[in-house]
Amino acid sequence: MIARQVSSPILAQVGKYSVIIVSGPRQSGKTTLIRSLFPDFPYFSLENPDVQQRIEQDPRGLFQQYGHRMVLDEVQRLPIILSYIQGIVDDDREACFVLSGSQNLLMMESVSQTLAGRATLFYLQPLSYDELREHLPAEVTSTELIWRGGYPRIYDRDVAAERFYQDYLATYVQRDVRQVKNIGDLGAFTRFLGICAGFIGQTINKSTLASAAGVNTATAASWLSVLETSFVTYQLQPYFKNFKKRLVKSPKLYFRDTGLACALLGITSPESLFTYYQRGAIFENFIINEVAKGFFNRGTQPPLYFWRIATSTRLIF
Repeated sequence: MIARQVSSPILAQVGKYSVIIVSGPRQSGKTTLIRSLFPDFPYFSLENPDVQQRIEQDPRGLFQQYGHRMVLDEVQRLPIILSYIQGIVDDDREACFVLSGSQNLLMMESVSQTLAGRATLFYLQPLSYDELREHLPAEVTSTELIWRGGYPRIYDRDVAAERFYQDYLATYVQRDVRQVKNIGDLGAFTRFLGICAGFIGQTINKSTLASAAGVNTATAASWLSVLETSFVTYQLQPYFKNFKKRLVKSPKLYFRDTGLACALLGITSPESLFTYYQRGAIFENFIINEVAKGFFNRGTQPPLYFWRIATSTRLIF
């Protein structure tokens, strides 16, 4: 297992908060991390339908049998459990629940309603360069690292990047997307996902994205929300305080992982990326991701913006 820098900040909050939440993209290593940090806690994956059904039928029995210190993985699948946890942590100062989830907005909606002030939130991203560099062969170039991306399975299980992203996309579209939103035409959504990869580093124009994907603007806006909810893309907001002229007020589009973006763009090797006509935008995405990971790995939100006027763009933090 590759050591994760966010481990110490998470452990530092034990005893200060009764609920510790670790959220982030699927396959970013959340389960491995929390099980290694809390090896003595009973572990339950709500992705297992049998476990989910058993807890749903008798949630009180879960806490009576296993106590008030446990790990609940993929908790967004059973949000009602958060109401029970709220009651427990209000009465038991020694309680400690470690929750994980791969869907951001759905999970946060439940947290904001039931665990406000009781929970601390961490975002686990794909591996950063700082986490990887001791494990990389000396001959690995920056272009290869950007092309591979940062998902742990590629490195600690030696899975070929092309195969990993092929499987990742199939699983994401077929399963995860349906959990976030009932999308009827998954083929159109997959095309839209690839089109978004072609707009990395550009200000978001929903009409342009919709036209390229052959859908209406409302659908494009809805699908962008799905991609953000499931930690595939994010929007970098513009900085515009006290600047009123020649200012871009639309956010820019980026991917959480450049390896996934390369797979969507059909870039099959580091050599192909090196000669790719949009390699500058992908490199920009990589650098912004690395800066953001530095903040996430310290347990803080990255205060990142871009400032763009007529002739230039700046990253501000």
